[in-house]
Amino acid sequence: MNNAFRILATSEPSLARRGSLETPHGSFETPAFMPVGTQATVKGMTPRDLEEIGSNIILGNTYHLNLRPGADLIQRFGGLHAFMGWDGPILTDSGGFQVFSLSKLRKVTDVGINFRSHLDGSAVFLGPREVMTIQQKLGSDIAMVLDECPPHRVTENACRTVVDRTVRWARECRRIAGESGFLAEGHQIFGIVQGANFEDLRRDCAAQLVAEGFSGYAIGGVSVGESEAEMLEQVSMTAPLLPKDRPRYVMGMGTPPQLLSLINLGIDMFDCVMPTRAARHGTFFTPTGKRNIRNSRFKDDEGALVEGLDNYTCRNFSRAYVRHLVMAGEMLGSHLLTIHNLHFYLDLMRLARERIATGEYDTWHREWMRRYNAGG
Repeated sequence: MNNAFRILATSEPSLARRGSLETPHGSFETPAFMPVGTQATVKGMTPRDLEEIGSNIILGNTYHLNLRPGADLIQRFGGLHAFMGWDGPILTDSGGFQVFSLSKLRKVTDVGINFRSHLDGSAVFLGPREVMTIQQKLGSDIAMVLDECPPHRVTENACRTVVDRTVRWARECRRIAGESGFLAEGHQIFGIVQGANFEDLRRDCAAQLVAEGFSGYAIGGVSVGESEAEMLEQVSMTAPLLPKDRPRYVMGMGTPPQLLSLINLGIDMFDCVMPTRAARHGTFFTPTGKRNIRNSRFKDDEGALVEGLDNYTCRNFSRAYVRHLVMAGEMLGSHLLTIHNLHFYLDLMRLARERIATGEYDTWHREWMRRYNAGG
């Protein structure tokens, strides 16, 4: 499997690195934040909006798209890119985490996961072959293997079973991707390291997956109820076990300071619903912390959400106007906040890449986090 990832710069004493990853739909630079487009749309955003704020890759979801509208239908429309009008790279999650969240509706066996659709209760099965076939029909640039995500409070014996099953499924996913021609066409497949907070299990899982030679590696099983300190500890113990010449992805993270801390540990890729979800609740991000536009102090505020931030919302509208829209229940309010929040995240990644290139990342990210956490 050809390595499509290049490291462009590092910034000691930090472990941060700037890289570039080539896909069938173009390349993107890392560290990269991927807006979440679970249902073949990033909520409240058109593809044109995403392009204007500098998004170079987005995320879709195998589980949700296969249930509705269905992978076969999307394939008939030319794949997910054509279906949703997005020309850039797409990474698709295998659906393992979504099924994990349906604990009352699922049964995990060694061959896959039987579960009930959250839409209509119908019986559905996802195994390695199903997951890879769906992602091939979607035309994913980067496909994730099927994995089992253990809960936060899990025993070591139970977690060992999860790791063994995850490795077995990952090998099967890679074999199927190879035999189907998916990899030969330039598509990539990432393995997912599990093991909860057990270092020996993380080490064993990583070693077996690295031996398979995946295009990249995700650190799974974080953001499942553990504290931030525990999350960072799991990532810090796992990242050094992964090849330096392959992209590293922490799934489902996180706040702006968390992203900077993870970059400092050598992580390259992230996704999170936080910026879009926060916008729908009236929250916007600033370099000095989160704010809620419903606060009465913004009622006659003539300033932009963030002065000098170059996105459509901040260039054209006052805090007072955006607050008015939100208070009046106008959908434009959520849309403008979503544009801003996603751009804030993407611009933070741009700043991180610049500071890595100049060798200043360690000092810069600590000062940025101090200011953000202090609120001023």
